Amino acid sequence: MGVRRAMEIVLTHANRTKGPIFTYGPLIHNHQVLDLLRSKGIYSVDGVESLDSGTIVIRAHGIPPATRKVIKNSGLKLVDATCPRVAKVQSIIRAQSRNGSSTIIAGDRDHAEVVGLIGYSVTPAYVVSDVKEISSLPKLERPFVVAQTTHNALAFQKIVSALQARFPDITVFDTICEATHERQEEVRLLAESVDAMVVVGGYHSANTKRLAQISRDCGIPTFHVETDADLDKAALSRMDVIGITAGASTPSWMIRNIIKDVEAVRSAGENKVAKYLKKTVATAVQSSILGAFGALGLAHAASMVSPHPPSFVFPVLAFLYVFAVHISNRFLDRGASAYNDPGRAAFLSDHRSQLLASGIAAAASGMIISVFVGFLTFLAFFLLTIAGVIYSFPIFPASLKKGVTFSKIKDIPGSRSLSEALGWTAVIGVLPLLERLPAVSYLEIYTVSIVMILSYVRALFFDVFQTQGDLIVGTETLPVILGEARTITIIKYLIASASGLSIVGAVIGLTDSFGFIMLLPILSLYLCINAYQERRVHPGPNLDAMVDGSFILAGLLGVIWQVLQCLR
Repeated sequence: MGVRRAMEIVLTHANRTKGPIFTYGPLIHNHQVLDLLRSKGIYSVDGVESLDSGTIVIRAHGIPPATRKVIKNSGLKLVDATCPRVAKVQSIIRAQSRNGSSTIIAGDRDHAEVVGLIGYSVTPAYVVSDVKEISSLPKLERPFVVAQTTHNALAFQKIVSALQARFPDITVFDTICEATHERQEEVRLLAESVDAMVVVGGYHSANTKRLAQISRDCGIPTFHVETDADLDKAALSRMDVIGITAGASTPSWMIRNIIKDVEAVRSAGENKVAKYLKKTVATAVQSSILGAFGALGLAHAASMVSPHPPSFVFPVLAFLYVFAVHISNRFLDRGASAYNDPGRAAFLSDHRSQLLASGIAAAASGMIISVFVGFLTFLAFFLLTIAGVIYSFPIFPASLKKGVTFSKIKDIPGSRSLSEALGWTAVIGVLPLLERLPAVSYLEIYTVSIVMILSYVRALFFDVFQTQGDLIVGTETLPVILGEARTITIIKYLIASASGLSIVGAVIGLTDSFGFIMLLPILSLYLCINAYQERRVHPGPNLDAMVDGSFILAGLLGVIWQVLQCLR
């Protein structure tokens, strides 16, 4: 959490402020990420003496109070990204040592966090990294012990036991970060059911090296890698089950790259049917076909609520529109995809010609079909397609860009999810009404409202999944502006609103009982966000498929309902 928070803070400042940005020491122990930060004008420094302007960011590890005072006196703008859990340890040391207690820190004495913690002790501070060092400690008055937040939990327990034997009156503060402790325990648990472990993270990252050592101590082959290029695929191909874990300083896109490559390694005991199904789902997601089927499903479900006989023409138009527009935007706006979904980025690169041809064919087919529906439908489909494509094109010529804070529609803060939802709503909910204007009923307005809410929920879902890559390239989506937690709260309120509308519509007789049936796909959406929050499913093809599968489920329920109505 601390490292991710520090990354988000520094990237947000880089996207919103002018002037040089510096981090006091490396923000993250990962060479690839540091290279990325330098490409965005964010540089690591070990002191501020040579700096006369700009912003200095305190990294997650924190710094000693004396160093903070030097920075404040330098005239530089100070941004504190110290991990809240590290700050808590700092406050414990300050409070205890002011009362005359002796400070003992369990950790690595050269680690940046420990160096910072020592500075908060009023009394002399002693650092122990091993049980053997305890015997060399002097006689201490009212000692207390804290832990480096990323220290090995079992090692800390051994140190505490030895300290209690030496100093019976010692006060113990277990300050190991829960995430660190849980990750270490997960490695031990995972090691029981895998043939090998891949640990992803910087070679200089203390907590990553610790995870690798824990894995080795469990007696299984362990591969510590920084990038996918470091994978020993020949050795991994001899394994049936491979575990993957990562250090705190490893960004999600690097983990996904590793997962992608490990999944591509064939092993003797692999279930070929499961592998084929997984590859099929991934292809459907990466090609935007599954999203297009999601639009088709929602369109058919909407037609079941409509007072007019269901027509399969408009769901097909929704499918063609979403596929064409999503494909075009994937290629026109590829900046964040390399970080959010490396698998999709690689797929788009490998199948560029076929996908572009398919997208053009889908747009052309939609326009041909819409001609036979009516002139207004054709005109609307044409304009919607053009609007969807120009979303990623500059809307101001170069001569007029001066003084304009955005040059493309996608650059407008929070516009991506809203634009996508409006496009889905227009093609799914509004397009079927055009040939009947101005005779539009309350039921049709009600249907459009539900379509808009569910489309916006879907768009916000995917914006949440893509926050890290969007921060890196400077795309200000709603999760970037408000934060992930607040955006998820908004999503839950929207899901509750859609549920309420479905129930009220069925209860008051505005719709038939299909309004109750629609609660199933809405519940499915809620379960998706709940699974993501509880980290039971991580961003990637599987989670994308679950979200779009909820919309496909709505369409299937519509078909079943239609068949049952015909059988009556």
